[in-house]
Amino acid sequence: MLEPARGDWVKREARPTRVRLLALLIAMAGVSSLSLNILVPALPGLAAKLAADPASVQLAISLYLLGLAAAQLVFGPLADRFGRRPVVLAGLALATAASTAAIFAASITSLVVARVAQSLGASTGQTIGRAIIRDLYDREHAASMIGLVTSVVVLMPMVAPLIGGVLDTLFGWEAIFAFTAIVSFTVFAWAMLDLPETRNASLAPDSPRHFRADVGALAANPRFFGYALCAGLGSAPFFSFLGGAPHVVVTILGRTSAEYGLWFFIPAIGFMSGNFAVSRLTVRLGVDALIWWGIAFTIAGCVLNVLVYVALPGWEMATIFLPQIVIGFGNGLLLPTSIAGAVSIRPQVAGTASGLTGFIQMSVGALAAQLGGHVVAQAASATPMLLLMLFFGIALAAAFFALVRR
Repeated sequence: MLEPARGDWVKREARPTRVRLLALLIAMAGVSSLSLNILVPALPGLAAKLAADPASVQLAISLYLLGLAAAQLVFGPLADRFGRRPVVLAGLALATAASTAAIFAASITSLVVARVAQSLGASTGQTIGRAIIRDLYDREHAASMIGLVTSVVVLMPMVAPLIGGVLDTLFGWEAIFAFTAIVSFTVFAWAMLDLPETRNASLAPDSPRHFRADVGALAANPRFFGYALCAGLGSAPFFSFLGGAPHVVVTILGRTSAEYGLWFFIPAIGFMSGNFAVSRLTVRLGVDALIWWGIAFTIAGCVLNVLVYVALPGWEMATIFLPQIVIGFGNGLLLPTSIAGAVSIRPQVAGTASGLTGFIQMSVGALAAQLGGHVVAQAASATPMLLLMLFFGIALAAAFFALVRR
């Protein structure tokens, strides 16, 4: 059991209470990833049901990611100024209301608007959860805790496509949003009862002027942007895959959305393994070393993905999905450590740092998802998507050596 490095609240409370807080942080972070991925299997069918072209339907994913990105720029600083608890509760309430509104969407435009509102609220659990962890732990232990939380949360985006595919097949796409509304409200009620205020008032900026000075110092630090870019570019191969794979599996290969959801479990094996390794190795090896190993595994997995797909025609499902285990392991190593590095540059504005990091990560992810869907639609093949993933892996290595290890 990791010992907290700071926070009187943690020292006063018994271990079961800390375990309950960890479980709540997992649930809070899971709301955004569940809401993002649960709609993916229904995208091809939505184009026909709402009389929309595939590019417009893809906006339900891409603009959701941009909503996550933009919201974190707002909610991170608000959590530094006014506390973690009120921001989280407001966000979860908004996510519940937006999910409910999406059930009644009659056009792709109204559905996308509801999805953007949903993303704004869901972002708080992920963004503020990272800040809460940094409130309570030093940099190395924070990376371990983020890895531990993420190793459980990763089940959500892996299970979500299966849940979404089953709900869409049995009841229609509206059932997907009914499900997310129930989940969001449940986590809101749980946070209302159990979420404490962890912001350390002695570290918090004591005036708007000091707050702006801290944010300015953070923004001027190249290592912060290096860590944040590692998180963003490290996520890009996955988001490229997320944007293109449904069209490859359902449209090109003619498989069902439920089958796509089952195959989507495979990347979780590598990602969870990488997160677990971070929870065990960060204190011993350090944040930067694990980021480097994560980059190496990510690039190696992307190269393998291209080679086996080209070399083994007729085995498309296996050659597309199985190499994702290696890529997922690399992501599992580098994402928690990159985030911990970014939020540790200036701990007194950890919420702002988490928000800026999340903004960069989700902006790059939104671009990658849109590009992934676009290149698959243009080429009617998975090869451009796989090459796009490799491109982002190489860009990740360049950002690390230029900004973090310089």
